[in-house]
Formats: sequence, structure tokens, C-alpha cells
Amino acid sequence: MDLGLRGALAVVQGGTQGMGRAAARCLAADGAKVGILARTKADLDATVDELLSLGAADAVALPADITDAEQVEAAFAEVGERWGQLNILVNAAGPGTPGAFEQLSDDQWMATLDLGAMGMIRCVRAALPLLRAAEWARIVNVSAHSTKRQSPGLVAYTAAKAMVTSVTKNLAQSLAKDEILVNTVSPGSFATEALQGWARQVGIDPSDLYAVMRGIDEHFGHPAFLPRAGDPSEIGPVIAFVASRRNSYMTGADINVDGGSDFT
Repeated sequence: MDLGLRGALAVVQGGTQGMGRAAARCLAADGAKVGILARTKADLDATVDELLSLGAADAVALPADITDAEQVEAAFAEVGERWGQLNILVNAAGPGTPGAFEQLSDDQWMATLDLGAMGMIRCVRAALPLLRAAEWARIVNVSAHSTKRQSPGLVAYTAAKAMVTSVTKNLAQSLAKDEILVNTVSPGSFATEALQGWARQVGIDPSDLYAVMRGIDEHFGHPAFLPRAGDPSEIGPVIAFVASRRNSYMTGADINVDGGSDFT
């Protein structure tokens, strides 16, 4: 299916790793122009080169720390100077501090909420004038399946993602008059860099998606109907569709991509 992304103007926050990078790759392969917003220059440069090799009509590195409002505003000002408008904003960053409620300090709570939720809010706020200037616009925020099925060891992360989901639904209502569609995609257990790091720490081969899922079941009590974890490449096309003009009437939705884990 042609998603109508050729020449579309997109920014992927958190696009140098994991699910954000997977989404950026799909957007690029369909001919979009893609800006990647992240902190690390080497990762940004490598991602831009990859996107151009995949067929992106343009690719640009946008170095910014999403916990710093001035840096975020400067990054989107650069987008405005380069493209003048924006069709797609994907917010994919937001790893948090693991730990049970009693283990987390105020600073750990605030850092997780700042990165996992406020980072998205800062990016949407800075991008809105550019999104409103475009003929069509979509915002896709990556939430998490743990908002539906709690884990005591992920309480701060899950709280941040619940905030993302709630704000997304509110934005879907408030931006409907502008015909800007706003949705969340909620992944289950995907073998991103963060999950691979955890797997190594507990002695699991991170390349064995079946072993990773068994470990998730054992340590977090979050099994799925499918007996394996997901590969980040499997969620990229979902985000790309939700971000595309082919998605013409879905807003305020929360789309599960979780191997059936929402139903167990």
C-alpha cells in the first residue's frame, strides 16, 4: 500500500535507536523527508546516512536534549527554516528508571517524568505551528502496554507513559478542529537496546527473542500469547501507517502492538 509519504515532512524524536529508528527507516523508505531529534551527534550522523541510503528525500540531524525546552525550540526552529512546515511528529523517546515504588527517590521520579512525558509535551508544543501550517498533519506518541497491565518494577516508567496516553487523547480532542490527528502506539515487549541491556544483565541472550520473552514472564509477569519478544522492525510499519495520510479518520486511539499481551 502506498502510504502517501513521498515528500512528507517528518520529525522523529528519539529516532536514533529502537522503535523510533524503526519508524524513521519506514518513513525514509517511502520517500519522506525525515528529521531525527536526539542528543548524541555520532548516532544522529549515522542515522541520517542510513535514512538517505534507504531513499529519504531529505534527512537532517536535530541535536537536542528533550529535557531542555530551549534546545527543543531551537531544533524545531531549524525545521521551520529548512522546510517551513511539518506533516508528521513521532515522539518515541522515554526510557525510565526501573524500580519498585519504595526504591525510587524524588529525583528518579522527576527525571523519568521529565524525559518520558514532558519531553513529548515540549516537542508537540514546539512543532504545533509547523503542523498547523501543513496541508495534513499527524502526531504519533509511543506509549506502552504496561499502562494497561501494571508491573511493580516499572512504576515510574508506566506513570510517565500513562501521562503520554492521557495527554494524547486530550490533544486529539483539542486539535480536531485543525484536523491534526493524534494517536498513541503502545508496544509490548520489544528487543530494543534498553531491553537487550537488561537481558544481558540477567544472563539472557538478547538475540533469542523466545528466551527474552521467557525472561520477561519470569521477572515481570508480562507474558504474551506469542511466545517471543518483538523485533523493533515490526513496529516501524505500524507507526508509519498511523503517521501517514492513509490514516484519515483515526484520532485519540491507543493501538496495541504487543503480541497479544493485553489480553492475558
